[in-house]
Amino acid sequence: MGITSALVLFAVIWSMTFLIVLPIRVKTQGDLGKIVPGTHAGAPEVHNLKKKAWITTAISLVLWAVITFIILFEVITVRDLDWFNRGAPAVPASGTDG
Repeated sequence: MGITSALVLFAVIWSMTFLIVLPIRVKTQGDLGKIVPGTHAGAPEVHNLKKKAWITTAISLVLWAVITFIILFEVITVRDLDWFNRGAPAVPASGTDG
């Protein structure tokens, strides 16, 4: 895995994790009973974005490390996911004329 692939993997994991963490413990204007005229009652009043971004980063780093380990050490490969044998046959490594 190259550096670019690792960064893209982290960005995807971070984005997905952020979308999961975002709605947790949001206090809306309707919940607090202080609705600003012209806004929706479901508009967030207290959102804690900075804290959620740090939590997302911590969770993403752990997930990224686990997934990177699986990819680099080939714990699970594409061949393991080829349940219907539709992939090309494995090519032996050079120098092994078996």
